[in-house]
Amino acid sequence: MPRTKGDHEARRRDVSEAVWRVLAAHGFGGLTLRAVAAELGATTGLLTHYFPAKRDLVAYALDLLDRRSASRPRRAGGEGLSAVRAAMLDVLPLTAEATDSNRIWVSSWDTALTDPALSDDYARKYAQSRDKLRDLIAAAQQLGELPAGDPARIAAGAQSFLLGLVVQALFAPEAFPPHRQTELLDDYLASLGSPSSSSSPSSSVG
Repeated sequence: MPRTKGDHEARRRDVSEAVWRVLAAHGFGGLTLRAVAAELGATTGLLTHYFPAKRDLVAYALDLLDRRSASRPRRAGGEGLSAVRAAMLDVLPLTAEATDSNRIWVSSWDTALTDPALSDDYARKYAQSRDKLRDLIAAAQQLGELPAGDPARIAAGAQSFLLGLVVQALFAPEAFPPHRQTELLDDYLASLGSPSSSSSPSSSVG
């Protein structure tokens, strides 16, 4: 009996879930055709129909990570500083699903750094994330919830804080449980409103 389109789509969904489970358990370093085939209960020969080479599997996994991240429910942050807080909370590994996504994302950095095209793509993604934060921060400034300052510079600092906190929470989850991550984020946001944080770059020595 010939395979139907529904059979093909169902198989692709099975493959996607197997790829995701391998990524969640082993990261990009453990992503191989053999590992995905074992997770799927299939042969590597079947998988070569979808991924003729390891690079095809990596590209698919990165696309899958993007789609999973984009489809994850987001917090309703309102506007102003609450919107900034909600956007930053959405990045942190506060749930099991968010932790898996962050572990996979961080494990993919090594792969991206060794591939110029992927490296450029990651740089673009992080720039887009900074732009989103910049716009939210500018809106909070207009509402008087944050002091005046270069919103792009503040967004770059906020992204750097987030990435550092993500890495610490992944390596030491017992020291950075969800409630502590949230507390640290709130401390950081409070510091943005302090007089020292609103100093202009021209006031620095150099």
